Amino acid sequence: MYKYGGTGYPFHLTYCTNIHPGNGWSEVYANLLHYVPALKARLAPHSDFGLGLRLSATETHELLQGEHLPQFHSFLAQHGLYVFTLNGFPYGAFHNAPVKAAVHTPDWRSEERVAYTLRLIDILAFLLPAGLEGSISTSPLSYKPWIAEQDTASWRLFAQQLACVAARLVHIKQQQAKLLYLALEPEPDGLLENSAEVVRFYTDWLLPYGGRWLAEALAISQEAARDYLLEHIRVCLDTCHMAVAYEEPEEVLQNFARVGIKVGKVQLSSALKVVFPPDKATRAQLAHLLAPFAESIYLHQVGQLNCDGSFVRYADLLDALPHIEDSQAAQWRIHFHVPIFMERFFMLQSTQETLLATLKLLQQKPFCQHLEIETYTWSVLPAALKKDLEDSLAREYAWVLEYLR
Repeated sequence: MYKYGGTGYPFHLTYCTNIHPGNGWSEVYANLLHYVPALKARLAPHSDFGLGLRLSATETHELLQGEHLPQFHSFLAQHGLYVFTLNGFPYGAFHNAPVKAAVHTPDWRSEERVAYTLRLIDILAFLLPAGLEGSISTSPLSYKPWIAEQDTASWRLFAQQLACVAARLVHIKQQQAKLLYLALEPEPDGLLENSAEVVRFYTDWLLPYGGRWLAEALAISQEAARDYLLEHIRVCLDTCHMAVAYEEPEEVLQNFARVGIKVGKVQLSSALKVVFPPDKATRAQLAHLLAPFAESIYLHQVGQLNCDGSFVRYADLLDALPHIEDSQAAQWRIHFHVPIFMERFFMLQSTQETLLATLKLLQQKPFCQHLEIETYTWSVLPAALKKDLEDSLAREYAWVLEYLR
């Protein structure tokens, strides 16, 4: 098992290449050629360097054509690089144009989402070094406003589609001796938003209905199908998303453990946090500081903790800002991925404490091998936070490694 910096922990640490804007495999490959060898020389000059690769649906089609995939494999080997995780959440373009709620399309009811995920599986199975496990993060099924709790047809379809993917993963393990898993990523306002909703989906839908489908498809027992689903359908735990949901990492892991749900990938990230003072003048200053974060590309959901312990949710920071003088608001946690080494920014703070608590749990009991730095917002950060991208990435790596040591 590859280990970083003599920490003694069996982690594979990477960053997600979704931070490099590019549409089409030629642009993605050009970005990798430009950034990755230089980063490896700086961060891991004498050891292999892992990559968290983000590919859109178009790029998966292109990479699987002709000799592109073998050529990319040769590039990885030549430069001492390896791919162990893929980001399969955003289906289409992710930069330079408004994404917002469209990041959830197509959702897990669609055949397009299944086909895209199966292509990602084929790519990762080809690239993954022998003896390593591979993870693919994916969407939290859909966007919560689109699916009603009583829409049983959609919930059953979600379970069946994931069971179909699990069948391919079982086949790959049996035929190629490679363990790959799909990791559902809870997200603010996603259909799966927190650990309770994840557990409910597993217990009410995935294990009973998906298990029945998988048992019939593979001609195995329901119990064996359940074991396969728990092995191959896991969770991607994003520490920014967990903080916005006001969840504690230890409680989340306990909720998962009761059902046997495994964590396939931990995305290391921090949300933006605001602790409100009572006076309106200071709140006006906070509104001024927050305004540059209310940008037009991504959704930045806001979780408001009230003084009485209740919660209010806003679909986007743009929707929340007019309510910043709400006297009941004690704290905002904003789904804006800020640099993980940032503890505060003037009067604004980050949820770095949730990330640190997760790293501590990983040290105590490595419940997951795959760690991915997930600050994808460099291009939309306020000017005061924008620094050289390579320097910023190196600083994020150094922050994580210093803590693990």
